[in-house]
Amino acid sequence: MPIPVLVHVSNEDPIRAEVEDFPGATDSFITLNNPRRRDGKDLPHVLENVVSIILPFHRINYIELLPTAEEEDIISFIRE
Repeated sequence: MPIPVLVHVSNEDPIRAEVEDFPGATDSFITLNNPRRRDGKDLPHVLENVVSIILPFHRINYIELLPTAEEEDIISFIRE
């Protein structure tokens, strides 16, 4: 099951994508499937028909894990 992520790359806009698995401690790169901008538009520096990109970790500041569609339906906190 693909995991939706938001990858913050050094000196660039964040990239929204999916990963198949979490990167391991010994990995030096990450493979992103269906890369796009945060608003869903195509990335300006990637061709339109590209479905996966590989980024080295030294270019990445941090990675946010986004909730899946099922997780968004879960009510996790209610304050009264």
